[in-house]
Amino acid sequence: QVQLVESGGGLALAGDSLKLSCVASGLTARLNHMGWFRQRPGKEREFVGSINLPGGSYDVADDRFHLSRNIAENTVLLQMDNLQADDTATYYCAGKYRGGIISDTRSYPYWGQGTQVTVSS
Repeated sequence: QVQLVESGGGLALAGDSLKLSCVASGLTARLNHMGWFRQRPGKEREFVGSINLPGGSYDVADDRFHLSRNIAENTVLLQMDNLQADDTATYYCAGKYRGGIISDTRSYPYWGQGTQVTVSS
């Protein structure tokens, strides 16, 4: 089993930056990607980005977002710049093994509880 815990959410003003953190614990050795998804009010969960753990390369849905990882600390960071009100959502960290589509929630068997980000204009 893998446990994921997000932190770093909160209230921000439009134009601010925010960095979210996800710490993984448990049987993490076989994880291949860590992803970030968000769920805006009244909408389905959507892909934000995903990082390849061995290599560090990542894909994001918006170039205002950047991912990084610290293998030694089992931590993945989501840096969000120039936040807008439309970024208000609950942000979830997720872990997957090799294979599957990185932007598909169904590829990720492990999920954190989420952290709320609220952006005020």
